[in-house]
Amino acid sequence: MSDERKEGIPQNTEEKAADGPEREAPGSGNGGKSRFFVVLSAVLGILLAGVVAFYNVPAFHVLLHPHPGGDNAAESADKYTCGMHPFIISDKPGNCPICGMALTKIEGSPVPGGATTASSAIGGKPSGGARVILFYRNPMNPNVTSKTPAKDEMGMDYVPVYEDEVKGSGTGVNLPEGYATVQVGAERVQLAGIQSAAAVRETISHPVRAVGIVVPDERRVRRVQSKVDGWVEKLHTNFVGQLVTKGQPLLEIYSPDLVATQREYLLARAGSDRMKESPYEDAREMSSRLAQAARTRLKLFDVPESFIEDLERTGKVRRTVTLNAPVSGYVTGKEIFEGTRVMPGMDLLTVTDLSRVWIEADLYEYEAQAVRVGQAAVLETVADPGTRLKGRVAFIYPTFSPETRTLKVRFEFPNPGLRLKPQMYANVALDLHSVTGVVVPDSALIETGVRVIAFVDAGGGSFEPREVKVGVRGGGKAQILSGVKAGENVAVGANFLLDSESKLRAALTKMTGPASTPSQPQSPPPPQGQGDHSGHGGGR
Repeated sequence: MSDERKEGIPQNTEEKAADGPEREAPGSGNGGKSRFFVVLSAVLGILLAGVVAFYNVPAFHVLLHPHPGGDNAAESADKYTCGMHPFIISDKPGNCPICGMALTKIEGSPVPGGATTASSAIGGKPSGGARVILFYRNPMNPNVTSKTPAKDEMGMDYVPVYEDEVKGSGTGVNLPEGYATVQVGAERVQLAGIQSAAAVRETISHPVRAVGIVVPDERRVRRVQSKVDGWVEKLHTNFVGQLVTKGQPLLEIYSPDLVATQREYLLARAGSDRMKESPYEDAREMSSRLAQAARTRLKLFDVPESFIEDLERTGKVRRTVTLNAPVSGYVTGKEIFEGTRVMPGMDLLTVTDLSRVWIEADLYEYEAQAVRVGQAAVLETVADPGTRLKGRVAFIYPTFSPETRTLKVRFEFPNPGLRLKPQMYANVALDLHSVTGVVVPDSALIETGVRVIAFVDAGGGSFEPREVKVGVRGGGKAQILSGVKAGENVAVGANFLLDSESKLRAALTKMTGPASTPSQPQSPPPPQGQGDHSGHGGGR
């Protein structure tokens, strides 16, 4: 045991001697780490002090982040703006982030010492003709405003609101609700493509165009019918579409009744001739009446007058009787052939006079209310583009079509040269309302669904929105019943830009108050990671 202890002591001593240097190395490493953390803390402290100085000491802020109007304003003296959104200001050319229009250079941009800085413009008077900034508003939330330039949570710059933008943009007595006067500036009117036209006093009419179908005039359609039993012996008209003239033979019919009636008439006529020498007046009168009755019976059977005269002249009974055309026209119906047996009331032929025709067209409800019988109309056809015929409204049907919700109107037109064929399509145009009043181009009106708005050019690039009442429209023009007077100019180009700008300014004024008594601006929320600094604010 003593030997083992003696042998163990030197071993432990050697181990301690060997372990000594290894324990000192960690000690020396801890000292190096401590020095590293001390240096790192000092650097972080310096950086933190710089950040605090940047956001709280104006001198550091101006030195590191120069603004227009400061010592480095000369470098950004040129400014660019949007013709439709003057509050968009940029230091370099580009496009408007709202409407996409190219930014234009502002003539006479602010120079160092100008009056457009936040400290001198807000609430103060402009010097050197510069625009006065009333306040700044959040581009994403117009309810949030600031007296000084600022940034929102997304890092976007607050938009400056100038006095000339808010001035007069309140909801005045004559301004429609939700609209405000737009002041674009005379030099930006052309850049925005805004055009004006004068309201004049003239006559305007509302033309209506409708597609109609040519149909025969029902008053000029005649049907040839048989009034006796018989058979068709011969046809002089053998096909549909054949042109016939009044009195032209159509067919020859054999009828036992007609043959018997001819004989009765000849006998009655011969008896009347014999009784002329009778001393009895009653006998003479009776025989004459019998002869006249037999002749009338022949006429009632549609026997032509020429046939009866020939029967009286010759005194011979004819087997067949010829029927003539009652009117001139075209054969539009044929129900018989040679040898066909006919009976009383049977349709034999149909003859239609097409010298005058009807046009039946459908008009919508709002158009039909103004149509009157006798109104003039003009007709054009696709088949003959050069043809323009004048006619009139002949009849207005009393009921609407439940399927198409239209009213059928009948027009009457002449048909020279038979250019209009039945079942042909035709375009009919007629002027419903013809009035005299204040007239403006139809493009000057903005339909909102509830009302109609027009922008009146007040001069100097200022446009005033007005609610107007529209009367008759036609020919690209509209009658103005109220809202615009004769001689005033109305905007006819880029109206949608004026409409959006007017609504934007009206909403801005409603939320921030008029220019004369601006509402107390709200402080913007500080951006993340910047403490109370608002981005562009400088010192407090």
